[in-house]
Amino acid sequence: AKATPSPLAAGVALVAAAAGGWAFARRQRRLPDPLLDFAIFRNRAFLAGVLAAGFSMFAVAGLQLITTQRFQLVEGFTPLRAGVLVAAVALGALPTAVAGGATLHRVGLLPIVAGGLALSTVGTVLVLLHFDSSMPLLVTGLLVAGAGLGAAMSVASSAIMGNVPVRRAGMASSVEEVSYEFGSLIAVALLGSLLSAVYSATVRLPPGTPGEARDSLDAALAVAGESTDGGALVAAASEAFDGAYGAVVLVVAGVLAVGTVATGVLLRRHGPGSALSGPVPH
Repeated sequence: AKATPSPLAAGVALVAAAAGGWAFARRQRRLPDPLLDFAIFRNRAFLAGVLAAGFSMFAVAGLQLITTQRFQLVEGFTPLRAGVLVAAVALGALPTAVAGGATLHRVGLLPIVAGGLALSTVGTVLVLLHFDSSMPLLVTGLLVAGAGLGAAMSVASSAIMGNVPVRRAGMASSVEEVSYEFGSLIAVALLGSLLSAVYSATVRLPPGTPGEARDSLDAALAVAGESTDGGALVAAASEAFDGAYGAVVLVVAGVLAVGTVATGVLLRRHGPGSALSGPVPH
């Protein structure tokens, strides 16, 4: 039988994580030279950079993870072909990443960070609307999403490193790295679990199908290979997986929209003509 995590274990893990975080924060506030000085988060541009890095990597990791799964399992793509498809995100990010860094001193943080996240939201909505109907429009959506994310990520580092005291530069660099990693981690853990949960909750199996086909599309395909009515099972499982994929892409778009609003509010004084505050000397 397939082991499933118990709600009690998940609750204990959450409580332990919260307690550990509280203890860490309490200890850092008492140290003369802490590993992490929480006062740096009071700088709005710094905080916006951290959020932009996290939101961007959440979207990149999430879109690439679920899209490669969907096109391999439902459309029968090879891993290489699925990888080439999601490489459209990186392809879209390349020119805007270069342009973002080159124009930051002229336009400021607001249009590049918040505007980039807004553009990536539009691209993600295109993916949501056309993933099962039009390959050209799907690729366009991935390119547009990548373009927005490339712009935001290209200056997130500048927002982070340019808005802390010089003596906190190493600390800021560590926070930046953790924000990227944390965004990817949350995407894989949350979106991967959500994809599986929505599939399991919505799939309508043909009568007499073994229950393990409800666990995942992989399991359903394996059962279908041994069934005389495998075609109906594959169709039902694929339909449910597409529904789950659409739900998860919608979540990604929603998270990017939240990121757009949050960074827009934090950077409202860093629009066109504004510059980075620069490293604080003390």
